[in-house]
Amino acid sequence: MNRMKVGVLASGRGTDFQSLIDAVERRDLDVSLAILVSNKEDAPVLGRADRYGIPWVFVDHRGRSREAFEREIVQELRQRDVELVVFAGFMRLVTPYFIDQFPNRILNIHPSLLPSFPGTHAQRDAVEWGVKVSGCTVHLVDASLDGGPIIYQETVPVRPGDTEETLAARILEVEHRVLPYVVKLFAEGRVRVNGRNVLLDEEGLASPSSTGA
Repeated sequence: MNRMKVGVLASGRGTDFQSLIDAVERRDLDVSLAILVSNKEDAPVLGRADRYGIPWVFVDHRGRSREAFEREIVQELRQRDVELVVFAGFMRLVTPYFIDQFPNRILNIHPSLLPSFPGTHAQRDAVEWGVKVSGCTVHLVDASLDGGPIIYQETVPVRPGDTEETLAARILEVEHRVLPYVVKLFAEGRVRVNGRNVLLDEEGLASPSSTGA
């Protein structure tokens, strides 16, 4: 059986990307990390790809249309026969063109319990709103802002005295367990999408736990 080829898009430090690398190294995740694409030429995530011999490419979004930018990314992904696309801190909205290239095969991980607190300041918004529970969500990407069908969620308590930074750090720890798990579900054919409802076959799998978050 061929290993699913995964393409990762990232713009920053790449700790979620590292969680996929680590899961593959531990043999908890049987996929091929076929390529990393970044829209930031100095993003630290590129160094992570170098250290593990994972091909990467920088695609500049500046001074061009969104579709031209996306067409170049799609070309890079197609050249490597990518079957699943993972946004791991990719700080760009995509158009319907991009989504149509990989229907129900684009994942994003977001640091809140969607639909609460979409956007780039989810942890700050959670603290300021005074919620008692936050967490992370893996969802399918559509043309909305963090509004695609929800695949998987894990909770993280918001503690008295939490700041944006302390809450973000604890959520990130959970992200690092959840993202490889969801990619594994896709790789093993355990995901079925029915409109906004995403059905998971988790039989026989150890669920990622947020205990201690």
